[in-house]
Amino acid sequence: MEVFLSVLLVIVSILLIVTVLLQSSRSAGLSGAISGGAEQLVGKQKARGLEAVLSKATAVLGTIFFIIALALGYFL
Repeated sequence: MEVFLSVLLVIVSILLIVTVLLQSSRSAGLSGAISGGAEQLVGKQKARGLEAVLSKATAVLGTIFFIIALALGYFL
């Protein structure tokens, strides 16, 4: 069981890294990091198309990663 969960955790982590790297950047350097936070909270920008799919996939893969990590910690 531990081997299966470990292999699954590695696969999910690689997929999570790929989906995060495929997402487009939402800020323009350091100035975007400082002033972009309020813009994301107040702005009504909806992700469309591929951006929406990558955003949802990141959330799902992050949740799966967390659950598998907890399960692996429980079984070890």
